[in-house]
Amino acid sequence: MATVTIKNVSKAFGDNVVLKEFNETFQEGEFVTLLGPSGCGKTTMLRMIAGFEKPTSGEVYIDDQLVSGGKTFVPPEKRSIGMVFQSYAVWPHMNVFDNVAYPLTIQRVPKAEIREQVEKVLEIVHLSQYAKRLPNQLSGGQQQRVALARALVAAPKLLLLDEPLSNLDAKLRESMRFEIKEIQKKLGITVVYVTHDQTEAMAMSDRIFLINRGVVQQSGTPEQIYNEPINQFVADFLGKVDFFKGEAANGRIAFPAMGGQSIAYDGPRTGKVEVAIRPESIYFAPDGVLEGTLEAQYYLGDVDDCRVRVGDTLMRVIANGYEYKALREGQKVRMNVRSFMVFEDNGLLEQMLKIQT
Repeated sequence: MATVTIKNVSKAFGDNVVLKEFNETFQEGEFVTLLGPSGCGKTTMLRMIAGFEKPTSGEVYIDDQLVSGGKTFVPPEKRSIGMVFQSYAVWPHMNVFDNVAYPLTIQRVPKAEIREQVEKVLEIVHLSQYAKRLPNQLSGGQQQRVALARALVAAPKLLLLDEPLSNLDAKLRESMRFEIKEIQKKLGITVVYVTHDQTEAMAMSDRIFLINRGVVQQSGTPEQIYNEPINQFVADFLGKVDFFKGEAANGRIAFPAMGGQSIAYDGPRTGKVEVAIRPESIYFAPDGVLEGTLEAQYYLGDVDDCRVRVGDTLMRVIANGYEYKALREGQKVRMNVRSFMVFEDNGLLEQMLKIQT
């Protein structure tokens, strides 16, 4: 296990600054995810930890060793890391055993020790029975597990994963999320994981760093970032959310585009506000404070994904799947809101307020 300390790290390619003053320590045994849209700087940060890129300024430490910064640079092969890339990058002419053994083979580790370590790691990733198969005889998920085993076989202190599941289909991605997390917990290894997929980040991470345009917008546990976003970008990127313009006064927020309909509000703000409501926070109720017309519903099995017209506004409501047969398009419905978030109308980075109604 290893700690990773990043001090004032920035990275620019010419005049293009892709990462600005990143400061953080990733703790031993922690599963950290760098999350954000394409081009936000998350992969660049991972590559600087790995040693494939040098920071323009700042320092990177693995444990107490300075590995990048100033005139110091430790090459990737001497950083005791394992890395898994987006592409499987397995050797097509080698069977599973030889692919996994490759890092130890080039280090001239004795054959008996290689066999012992490879067999151990193949068991961890559930590939023992496929040791003699070639990559073209494996599924995409199995090939990704080969790449993971190869990264783990030399017992690295730190495991770096760069969007390793993006080439898999939806079902394989879901199963692999849990497999990677279970392997990490079993080995107690420190993991830094890069993805643009918020579901992956939520399911796997101890902490998430949400990055946009080279700047960390917020860091915290999945629950903290989901329920307490510090700005509208964070609220919008992580999970489903709709924003509505409102006016706060006299203990309520009224929505002009909803014909003046309102919800209760006991927060400190008055005047124009931006209200963020997650569609799973809205529920149908006969005594609901909001009234609208059900325009569409999409049965997804576990949920009923609805669109409700309230005045000039279309609201998304994610209801229980069992409600699908009880509702019909065109009917009047009433709704309550379990919780919502209030931001300043000008979109500045204001603290979120979560109000129970």
